Amino acid sequence: MKRLTNVIIAAILVIGITSAGQLKAQKSVPAENNKVRLAKITVDPQQLDEYNAFLKEEIEVSMQLEPGVLMLYAIAEKENPNKITILEIYASEEAYQQHLKTPHFVKYKEGTPHMIQSLELIDTTPLIPGLKIK
Repeated sequence: MKRLTNVIIAAILVIGITSAGQLKAQKSVPAENNKVRLAKITVDPQQLDEYNAFLKEEIEVSMQLEPGVLMLYAIAEKENPNKITILEIYASEEAYQQHLKTPHFVKYKEGTPHMIQSLELIDTTPLIPGLKIK
């Protein structure tokens, strides 16, 4: 199961990095400056629906309003839907820091801590930062 999870995460990274590359071309953001990370979250299964509502709102508003948020792509494991991984791609560290101060992120961060059983933030290095989706 762990191997399958790693394969899924790798696939998401490839998709996300290629999407970021495409957005880079549209917004003239040097891909080498992107901040790319994975957020691995385990949510209390009893509160999963409420958590997912917070997450959906935060991601949709971030993607709509913040030009520095290039991608927030959330997935849940099929057999463990309370285990969520989010691929986060920001134009830069500065864009990430600005994101942390937005009202919609603060609402998510303040509204969900009692729902989260574990959180791991993994900073990554894109292997092919300029790759584009066909």
